[in-house]
Amino acid sequence: MGLLDSEPGSVLNVVSTALNDTVEFYRWTWSIADKRVEDWPLMQSPWPTLSISTLYLLFVWLGPKWMKDREPFQMRLVLILYNFGMVLLNLFIFRELFMGSYNAGYSYICQTVDYSNNVNEVRIAAALWWYFISKGVEYLDTVFFILRKKNNQVSFLHVYHHCTMFTLWWIGIKWVAGGQAFFGAQMNSFIHVIMYSYYGLTAFGPWIQKYLWWKRYLTMLQLVQFHVTIGHTALSLYTDCPFPKWMHWALIAYAISFIFLFLNFYVRTYNEPKKQKAGKTTMNGISANGVNKSEKQLVIENGKNQKNGKAKGE
Repeated sequence: MGLLDSEPGSVLNVVSTALNDTVEFYRWTWSIADKRVEDWPLMQSPWPTLSISTLYLLFVWLGPKWMKDREPFQMRLVLILYNFGMVLLNLFIFRELFMGSYNAGYSYICQTVDYSNNVNEVRIAAALWWYFISKGVEYLDTVFFILRKKNNQVSFLHVYHHCTMFTLWWIGIKWVAGGQAFFGAQMNSFIHVIMYSYYGLTAFGPWIQKYLWWKRYLTMLQLVQFHVTIGHTALSLYTDCPFPKWMHWALIAYAISFIFLFLNFYVRTYNEPKKQKAGKTTMNGISANGVNKSEKQLVIENGKNQKNGKAKGE
Protein backbone atom coordinates (compact mmCIF):
# COMPACT_ATOMS: atom_id res chain seq x y z
CA MET A 1 0.00 0.00 0.00
CA GLY A 2 1.42 3.38 -1.00
CA LEU A 3 1.54 6.54 1.02
CA LEU A 4 -1.29 8.07 -1.04
CA ASP A 5 -3.53 5.11 -0.16
CA SER A 6 -2.92 5.45 3.57
CA GLU A 7 -5.33 6.93 6.04
CA PRO A 8 -5.10 10.76 6.36
CA GLY A 9 -4.12 10.40 10.01
CA SER A 10 -1.15 8.14 9.25
CA VAL A 11 0.08 10.52 6.51
CA LEU A 12 -0.05 13.42 8.96
CA ASN A 13 1.87 11.34 11.49
CA VAL A 14 4.61 10.63 8.94
CA VAL A 15 4.87 14.32 8.01
CA SER A 16 4.82 15.37 11.67
CA THR A 17 7.56 12.87 12.55
CA ALA A 18 9.71 14.04 9.63
CA LEU A 19 9.32 17.68 10.67
CA ASN A 20 10.13 16.89 14.30
CA ASP A 21 13.22 14.93 13.28
CA THR A 22 14.35 17.83 11.08
CA VAL A 23 13.88 20.32 13.92
CA GLU A 24 15.75 18.06 16.34
CA PHE A 25 18.61 17.61 13.87
CA TYR A 26 18.76 21.38 13.37
CA ARG A 27 18.93 21.97 17.12
CA TRP A 28 21.59 19.29 17.50
CA THR A 29 23.80 20.82 14.80
CA TRP A 30 23.63 24.21 16.53
CA SER A 31 24.42 22.60 19.87
CA ILE A 32 27.77 21.32 18.55
CA ALA A 33 28.71 24.59 16.79
CA ASP A 34 31.88 26.40 17.87
CA LYS A 35 30.88 28.60 20.82
CA ARG A 36 33.95 30.81 20.35
CA VAL A 37 32.70 32.25 17.05
CA GLU A 38 28.96 32.52 17.70
CA ASP A 39 29.11 36.26 18.43
CA TRP A 40 31.55 37.13 15.66
CA PRO A 41 30.23 39.18 12.69
CA LEU A 42 28.12 37.13 10.22
CA MET A 43 28.34 34.00 12.39
CA GLN A 44 25.09 34.21 14.37
CA SER A 45 23.05 33.00 11.39
CA PRO A 46 23.64 31.76 7.83
CA TRP A 47 21.15 34.24 6.41
CA PRO A 48 23.50 37.27 6.07
CA THR A 49 26.01 35.13 4.16
CA LEU A 50 23.29 33.60 1.97
CA SER A 51 21.83 37.07 1.34
CA ILE A 52 25.21 38.46 0.25
CA SER A 53 25.76 35.50 -2.08
CA THR A 54 22.24 35.92 -3.52
CA LEU A 55 22.89 39.62 -4.17
CA TYR A 56 26.16 38.63 -5.83
CA LEU A 57 24.38 36.23 -8.20
CA LEU A 58 21.75 38.88 -8.96
CA PHE A 59 24.50 41.33 -9.89
CA VAL A 60 26.13 38.71 -12.13
CA TRP A 61 22.80 38.41 -13.93
CA LEU A 62 21.63 42.04 -13.96
CA GLY A 63 24.98 43.88 -13.98
CA PRO A 64 25.81 43.22 -17.66
CA LYS A 65 22.28 44.31 -18.64
CA TRP A 66 22.73 47.58 -16.74
CA MET A 67 26.14 48.17 -18.33
CA LYS A 68 25.01 47.25 -21.85
CA ASP A 69 24.55 50.84 -23.11
CA ARG A 70 27.08 52.45 -20.79
CA GLU A 71 30.76 53.14 -21.21
CA PRO A 72 33.08 50.86 -19.20
CA PHE A 73 34.42 52.36 -16.00
CA GLN A 74 38.11 53.27 -15.93
CA MET A 75 39.31 51.90 -12.60
CA ARG A 76 43.10 51.65 -12.78
CA LEU A 77 43.83 53.26 -9.39
CA VAL A 78 40.97 51.36 -7.71
CA LEU A 79 42.24 48.06 -9.10
CA ILE A 80 45.81 48.73 -8.00
CA LEU A 81 44.69 49.58 -4.46
CA TYR A 82 42.23 46.68 -4.31
CA ASN A 83 44.61 44.01 -5.58
CA PHE A 84 47.53 45.01 -3.39
CA GLY A 85 45.12 45.36 -0.47
CA MET A 86 44.15 41.71 -1.09
CA VAL A 87 47.85 40.80 -1.17
CA LEU A 88 48.25 42.30 2.32
CA LEU A 89 45.07 40.63 3.63
CA ASN A 90 46.09 37.18 2.38
CA LEU A 91 49.62 37.67 3.65
CA PHE A 92 48.20 38.49 7.07
CA ILE A 93 45.98 35.38 7.00
CA PHE A 94 48.87 33.15 5.93
CA ARG A 95 51.13 34.57 8.66
CA GLU A 96 48.50 34.15 11.38
CA LEU A 97 47.71 30.56 10.38
CA PHE A 98 51.37 29.63 10.07
CA MET A 99 52.44 31.20 13.37
CA GLY A 100 49.34 30.05 15.26
CA SER A 101 49.64 26.44 14.04
CA TYR A 102 53.40 26.42 14.66
CA ASN A 103 53.02 27.70 18.23
CA ALA A 104 50.17 25.27 18.89
CA GLY A 105 52.26 22.35 17.62
CA TYR A 106 49.83 21.47 14.82
CA SER A 107 50.36 18.34 12.74
CA TYR A 108 50.15 18.61 8.96
CA ILE A 109 48.98 14.99 8.79
CA CYS A 110 46.14 14.91 11.32
CA GLN A 111 44.94 17.69 13.57
CA THR A 112 41.73 17.64 15.57
CA VAL A 113 39.77 20.79 16.40
CA ASP A 114 40.50 22.24 19.84
CA TYR A 115 37.49 24.34 20.88
CA SER A 116 39.23 25.78 23.93
CA ASN A 117 40.12 29.44 24.45
CA ASN A 118 43.81 28.71 24.20
CA VAL A 119 45.48 31.81 22.76
CA ASN A 120 46.90 29.94 19.75
CA GLU A 121 43.62 28.16 19.01
CA VAL A 122 41.68 31.43 19.12
CA ARG A 123 44.34 33.00 16.90
CA ILE A 124 43.83 30.23 14.33
CA ALA A 125 40.04 30.54 14.55
CA ALA A 126 40.28 34.30 14.02
CA ALA A 127 42.58 33.84 11.01
CA LEU A 128 40.12 31.37 9.51
CA TRP A 129 37.30 33.86 10.09
CA TRP A 130 39.33 36.50 8.21
CA TYR A 131 39.86 33.94 5.45
CA PHE A 132 36.08 33.51 5.21
CA ILE A 133 35.64 37.31 5.10
CA SER A 134 38.27 37.57 2.35
CA LYS A 135 36.16 35.27 0.18
CA GLY A 136 33.29 37.73 0.51
CA VAL A 137 35.57 40.62 -0.39
CA GLU A 138 36.63 38.68 -3.49
CA TYR A 139 33.11 39.16 -4.88
CA LEU A 140 34.50 42.55 -5.92
CA ASP A 141 36.60 40.72 -8.55
CA THR A 142 33.38 40.03 -10.43
CA VAL A 143 31.91 43.48 -9.77
CA PHE A 144 34.98 45.14 -11.27
CA PHE A 145 34.91 42.85 -14.32
CA ILE A 146 31.28 43.75 -15.02
CA LEU A 147 31.75 47.48 -14.44
CA ARG A 148 34.69 47.41 -16.87
CA LYS A 149 32.58 45.35 -19.35
CA LYS A 150 35.01 42.42 -19.20
CA ASN A 151 32.09 40.00 -19.28
CA ASN A 152 34.14 37.28 -20.95
CA GLN A 153 36.02 36.96 -17.65
CA VAL A 154 32.81 36.17 -15.75
CA SER A 155 32.76 32.49 -16.66
CA PHE A 156 30.98 29.63 -14.93
CA LEU A 157 34.28 28.70 -13.26
CA HIS A 158 34.71 32.25 -11.97
CA VAL A 159 31.20 32.52 -10.49
CA TYR A 160 31.16 28.94 -9.16
CA HIS A 161 34.50 29.42 -7.44
CA HIS A 162 33.64 32.76 -5.83
CA CYS A 163 30.09 31.94 -4.75
CA THR A 164 30.78 28.50 -3.28
CA MET A 165 33.96 29.47 -1.42
CA PHE A 166 32.31 32.27 0.55
CA THR A 167 29.11 30.32 1.22
CA LEU A 168 30.71 26.99 2.19
CA TRP A 169 33.39 28.53 4.40
CA TRP A 170 30.63 29.87 6.65
CA ILE A 171 29.98 26.21 7.54
CA GLY A 172 33.68 25.66 8.16
CA ILE A 173 33.97 28.59 10.56
CA LYS A 174 30.72 27.77 12.35
CA TRP A 175 31.69 24.18 13.18
CA VAL A 176 35.40 23.55 12.56
CA ALA A 177 37.36 26.80 13.03
CA GLY A 178 40.64 24.99 13.54
CA GLY A 179 42.16 21.53 13.23
CA GLN A 180 42.47 20.15 9.70
CA ALA A 181 40.70 23.23 8.29
CA PHE A 182 43.84 25.33 8.76
CA PHE A 183 45.85 23.52 6.08
CA GLY A 184 43.75 24.35 3.02
CA ALA A 185 43.23 27.97 4.08
CA GLN A 186 46.94 28.45 4.73
CA MET A 187 47.91 27.03 1.34
CA ASN A 188 45.21 28.96 -0.51
CA SER A 189 46.03 32.29 1.14
CA PHE A 190 49.68 31.89 0.12
CA ILE A 191 48.66 31.25 -3.50
CA HIS A 192 46.37 34.28 -3.38
CA VAL A 193 49.31 36.46 -2.33
CA ILE A 194 51.01 35.52 -5.61
CA MET A 195 47.79 35.72 -7.62
CA TYR A 196 46.73 39.19 -6.45
CA SER A 197 50.30 40.41 -6.88
CA TYR A 198 49.97 39.44 -10.53
CA TYR A 199 46.58 41.15 -10.85
CA GLY A 200 47.92 44.27 -9.14
CA LEU A 201 50.83 44.47 -11.55
CA THR A 202 48.61 44.02 -14.62
CA ALA A 203 46.55 47.01 -13.47
CA PHE A 204 49.53 49.30 -14.17
CA GLY A 205 48.92 48.93 -17.89
CA PRO A 206 50.35 47.41 -21.10
CA TRP A 207 53.95 48.52 -20.47
CA ILE A 208 54.39 45.91 -17.75
CA GLN A 209 52.92 42.97 -19.68
CA LYS A 210 56.30 41.75 -20.94
CA TYR A 211 57.31 41.09 -17.33
CA LEU A 212 54.17 39.03 -16.61
CA TRP A 213 55.00 35.96 -18.67
CA TRP A 214 54.29 33.73 -15.69
CA LYS A 215 50.47 33.92 -15.79
CA ARG A 216 50.04 30.32 -16.96
CA TYR A 217 52.07 29.10 -13.98
CA LEU A 218 49.47 30.58 -11.64
CA THR A 219 46.90 28.19 -13.12
CA MET A 220 49.39 25.33 -12.76
CA LEU A 221 49.94 26.32 -9.13
CA GLN A 222 46.20 26.25 -8.49
CA LEU A 223 45.94 22.79 -10.07
CA VAL A 224 48.79 21.57 -7.85
CA GLN A 225 46.90 23.01 -4.87
CA PHE A 226 43.79 20.94 -5.65
CA HIS A 227 45.82 17.75 -6.03
CA VAL A 228 47.61 18.40 -2.74
CA THR A 229 44.23 19.03 -1.09
CA ILE A 230 42.91 15.68 -2.30
CA GLY A 231 46.08 13.89 -1.17
CA HIS A 232 46.06 15.54 2.25
CA THR A 233 42.36 14.78 2.76
CA ALA A 234 42.71 11.18 1.58
CA LEU A 235 45.58 10.71 4.04
CA SER A 236 43.33 12.00 6.82
CA LEU A 237 40.70 9.43 5.89
CA TYR A 238 43.33 6.67 5.68
CA THR A 239 44.72 7.48 9.13
CA ASP A 240 41.15 7.77 10.52
CA CYS A 241 41.82 11.32 11.68
CA PRO A 242 39.10 12.43 14.14
CA PHE A 243 37.67 15.15 11.92
CA PRO A 244 34.15 15.07 10.35
CA LYS A 245 34.31 12.39 7.66
CA TRP A 246 31.53 13.93 5.59
CA MET A 247 33.59 17.13 5.34
CA HIS A 248 36.56 15.12 4.09
CA TRP A 249 34.53 13.45 1.34
CA ALA A 250 32.80 16.71 0.41
CA LEU A 251 36.19 18.44 0.14
CA ILE A 252 37.54 15.72 -2.16
CA ALA A 253 34.49 16.03 -4.45
CA TYR A 254 34.81 19.82 -4.39
CA ALA A 255 38.52 19.71 -5.30
CA ILE A 256 37.82 17.27 -8.15
CA SER A 257 35.25 19.67 -9.60
CA PHE A 258 37.88 22.42 -9.57
CA ILE A 259 40.45 20.20 -11.26
CA PHE A 260 38.10 19.56 -14.19
CA LEU A 261 37.10 23.23 -14.47
CA PHE A 262 40.65 24.60 -14.19
CA LEU A 263 41.99 22.03 -16.64
CA ASN A 264 39.31 23.09 -19.12
CA PHE A 265 40.30 26.73 -18.55
CA TYR A 266 43.99 25.92 -19.01
CA VAL A 267 43.42 24.08 -22.30
CA ARG A 268 41.18 26.82 -23.73
CA THR A 269 43.48 29.63 -22.61
CA TYR A 270 46.95 28.26 -23.32
CA ASN A 271 46.71 25.26 -25.65
CA GLU A 272 43.92 26.08 -28.13
CA PRO A 273 45.24 29.58 -29.00
CA LYS A 274 48.56 27.98 -30.04
CA LYS A 275 46.76 25.64 -32.43
CA GLN A 276 44.69 28.50 -33.85
CA LYS A 277 47.80 30.64 -34.28
CA ALA A 278 49.56 27.84 -36.10
CA GLY A 279 46.57 27.42 -38.42
CA LYS A 280 46.31 31.09 -39.43
CA THR A 281 47.55 32.14 -42.85
CA THR A 282 49.24 35.48 -43.27
CA MET A 283 50.09 37.57 -46.30
CA ASN A 284 52.29 40.70 -46.31
CA GLY A 285 51.97 41.08 -42.56
CA ILE A 286 48.14 41.02 -42.58
CA SER A 287 46.43 38.24 -40.63
CA ALA A 288 43.56 36.17 -41.94
CA ASN A 289 40.90 38.41 -40.35
CA GLY A 290 42.17 41.43 -42.26
CA VAL A 291 43.83 43.43 -39.47
CA ASN A 292 46.93 42.37 -37.65
CA LYS A 293 47.42 42.72 -33.92
CA SER A 294 49.79 45.66 -34.08
CA GLU A 295 47.35 47.67 -36.20
CA LYS A 296 44.54 47.01 -33.72
CA GLN A 297 46.69 48.15 -30.85
CA LEU A 298 47.69 51.31 -32.78
CA VAL A 299 44.07 52.25 -33.34
CA ILE A 300 43.20 51.67 -29.69
CA GLU A 301 46.24 53.57 -28.43
CA ASN A 302 45.31 56.57 -30.59
CA GLY A 303 41.89 56.51 -28.98
CA LYS A 304 40.12 56.09 -32.31
CA ASN A 305 38.02 53.12 -33.33
CA GLN A 306 37.72 53.11 -37.11
CA LYS A 307 34.47 52.35 -38.85
CA ASN A 308 33.86 52.50 -42.62
CA GLY A 309 37.28 54.07 -43.11
CA LYS A 310 36.71 56.90 -40.61
CA ALA A 311 37.73 57.15 -37.00
CA LYS A 312 34.99 57.41 -34.42
CA GLY A 313 34.36 61.04 -33.65
CA GLU A 314 35.83 62.42 -36.89
